Amino acid sequence: MQDLSKFTLPPDFRGRGAFVCQLWWLVQALFFATSPQFMYRWRVFLLRLFGADIGCNVIIRPSARITYPWKLSIDDNSWIGDQVELYNLAEISIGKNSVISQRSYICTGSHDHSKLDFPIYAKPIAISDSVWLATDVFVAPGITIKKNVVVGARSSVFQDLAENCIYMGSPARYVKSRTASSESSPTI
Repeated sequence: MQDLSKFTLPPDFRGRGAFVCQLWWLVQALFFATSPQFMYRWRVFLLRLFGADIGCNVIIRPSARITYPWKLSIDDNSWIGDQVELYNLAEISIGKNSVISQRSYICTGSHDHSKLDFPIYAKPIAISDSVWLATDVFVAPGITIKKNVVVGARSSVFQDLAENCIYMGSPARYVKSRTASSESSPTI
């Protein structure tokens, strides 16, 4: 049970004033989302302009949505797919050579359902190097995904994931260890 008339947003929750937030949402709608697919550098420029820490050779699709760029860091050679939602009420950090595939939802915030005023909270998410989140993966607030992890399509991550492993399911469960292959072509 909640009484939403008692809800209040914590001070400085967004990390910037209302004007900057609204300006980003306008820029995202008019210039980021409408940019042609090949204009990766343009979208990176816009994110950096609003305070994001973006490395080299980062690919971000125009349909990706970022709530607050100033709470985002993405390291070199990482990819953010179509319709990925980076709901970063708290910081999201993505390591190098990582892929967040289409329709994934990285969610740093939620509400405390046990309290009458339904308070909002935010916890950072850390995604390490060489991680692949396949299509439609949900990552809950406060999660750390260690390096070299694969999370299978439509999985939900509610606990930290150990490195060099493959996980699948909802909730995501360990499937097997991830090992590198010297072959450059995928196996089916």
